[in-house]
Amino acid sequence: MAWKNYRELIAWQKAMDAAEEVYKVVKKLPKEELYAISDQMRRAAVSIPSNIAEGQGRGSKKEFAWFLSVAQGSRAELETQLLLAVKVGYLSVTDIEKALGLLEEISKLLTVLMHSQRPASR
Repeated sequence: MAWKNYRELIAWQKAMDAAEEVYKVVKKLPKEELYAISDQMRRAAVSIPSNIAEGQGRGSKKEFAWFLSVAQGSRAELETQLLLAVKVGYLSVTDIEKALGLLEEISKLLTVLMHSQRPASR
């Protein structure tokens, strides 16, 4: 399955929505976290759609699959950071609920995309 543009991918669209949501959520973090966890969260959030786009732009199934794997790693990293922010009392579960829902969807979409990049069985 080939896409003319990464922007057609639902995984990329959802990843952009998640990044937007994370940018909203980190505004609720304490100011002393400006260059710590909030910076890491924003970087991980931006990394997800960026890796999907870069991988699709490479034009190779193998490279696309690798970049999707990196995006999946960034997704897990971001989920961990959001959960940690709740654990230490910086955010509430309600604050991160939408972002976590998007990240769960993204995980499933990335898994399907990665499987679609495997060579066909004979």
